[in-house]
Amino acid sequence: MPNNEHILVVEDEEHLATGIKYNLVAEGYRVTTAGDGPSALRIIQENPESVDLVVLDLMLPGMSGYAVCEAMRAFDMDTPVLILTARTLTEDRTRGFDVGANQYLTKPFDLDEFLSRVKNLLMFHNRRELHLRRQSGKVTAFEFAAAKVNFETFEATVGDEPVRLTQLEMTLLRYFVENEGRVIPRRELLENVWGMPGTLNTRAPDQFIRRLRKTFEPDPAQPRHFLTIRDAGYRFIAKPEVEDEGESQIGADERG
Repeated sequence: MPNNEHILVVEDEEHLATGIKYNLVAEGYRVTTAGDGPSALRIIQENPESVDLVVLDLMLPGMSGYAVCEAMRAFDMDTPVLILTARTLTEDRTRGFDVGANQYLTKPFDLDEFLSRVKNLLMFHNRRELHLRRQSGKVTAFEFAAAKVNFETFEATVGDEPVRLTQLEMTLLRYFVENEGRVIPRRELLENVWGMPGTLNTRAPDQFIRRLRKTFEPDPAQPRHFLTIRDAGYRFIAKPEVEDEGESQIGADERG
């Protein structure tokens, strides 16, 4: 059974919120519900350490779920967020990840899948927190090419011009930096950055890597730092001039 983690369910449809709470409580979680965006944000900001996971609808009165998630990340809160919404368009999903959501599940949803995602997000977050507490000498700042990144302050510049990265983009970039030069399988990224099952069929890594290329590569169509290694995974190279150019085989669907 879970260790009594506290989940905040933000859902304005009372019957759905009640059903979600009932099933989460049956799994051993503590659950608080909120019916609008401002109330949810107030609960989170008043005691951020008390909330272990946020289940967040997008269409909320007073403040959208996008705005709630974005405000959380602006306050440097890394509490995992599972968006649960009826919005199914690709641009909605992309925007959800852009504002810092960890996972995105559409309604109507399968209860077993929902509970599995909740469990995986909490397990991943707990493992990550333990790892960060134990880890010594972790990367706090890094420079490559014309870029300077501070992972503690979430600040980044390219050629002295500030660039804005989401919390998830920063997490992905940091993972690449801490594993520089190593080919990282897609499965590993899904498990260690997104907190998703490695077998999940999703284009999220490709989308985020494209955004890192657009931000940091001089020519995103010919990336030199963020490489896709065909049939193997991804690789980050800080100083590509010393690498064998033959290693960076990029599929046509990955360019840009």
